[in-house]
Amino acid sequence: MVRFALGRPNALERRPKRLARAIPALSVGIASLLPLAPIVAEVGWMPDTGLLLLLAWRLLRGDVIPAWWAAPLGLWNDLVLGHPIGLSVVIFTGSMVLLDLLDRRTMWRDYWLEWLLAAALIVVAEVVRWQVDGAMGARYPLVTILPASAISVLTFPLAAWAASRIDHWRLGR
Repeated sequence: MVRFALGRPNALERRPKRLARAIPALSVGIASLLPLAPIVAEVGWMPDTGLLLLLAWRLLRGDVIPAWWAAPLGLWNDLVLGHPIGLSVVIFTGSMVLLDLLDRRTMWRDYWLEWLLAAALIVVAEVVRWQVDGAMGARYPLVTILPASAISVLTFPLAAWAASRIDHWRLGR
């Protein structure tokens, strides 16, 4: 009895956290705050960590973040980062819908294909932001978004690892 009380609980006694359904959305909301770190740079190179974690969650487990959550999470991302209202809403929602359509078409995906999908969506998101910035009067060459795109694509595995660790923790494994 005493050893049982002092030992780790076995697999049958562990259970998901109380707010297990909300943890993925909360983690994306918190990840949207990361670019607010006090780093000074002439060109925006910081990746959109909210988008990275949303893609990581969606590719890791397609059932934990419903597609309709993309709009509120995108609005939060717009409000926090100062993007034009609706930009991240469109990007997040478009990404979720596209990934839902791809889930219906593909039978299986491996790690490299998921990274390629995330890279394509990240680059499209950066180009859309560049186009919207240009329409609002901010003229800068397309070359300036290359570092941000490259850093975002290269840090996606870190976001995928973070999502898997959070998922592991939230399910009590």
